[in-house]
Amino acid sequence: MANELARNLRKSMTRQEFKLWLHLRELRQLGFHFRRQVPIKNLIVDFACYHPRLVIELDGSQHSQGRQSLKDKSRDTKLEADGFRIVRVWNNEIDTNLEGVFDRILHELEGRGPPTPASQQRRRTSPRGGG
Repeated sequence: MANELARNLRKSMTRQEFKLWLHLRELRQLGFHFRRQVPIKNLIVDFACYHPRLVIELDGSQHSQGRQSLKDKSRDTKLEADGFRIVRVWNNEIDTNLEGVFDRILHELEGRGPPTPASQQRRRTSPRGGG
């Protein structure tokens, strides 16, 4: 059942998921292979890279409130127990700061944690060849 739901979610990606997906696919040239709408431990995550075990979740405004926020924390705990790191990104960040989100993901993939302003200034070129 999870596989069928994941398949349907892949067919109906949000605009922000699609924009990020196009960028994540470009990371293959650096050796990072992402999958989208991935079933993991009875959950479906937006994007996952099994090496180095990174999950990216895109969140709308409903994720900042009450029940949904608690569900997200529970999901994160389950995924972290399975060895995944989680990067949560707001949908509006995809719309307004896609390059910054991409830098943050790249830093996580390379095991450097979140980027600092100094590291962002040093890295002005992207894997896409643009700057």
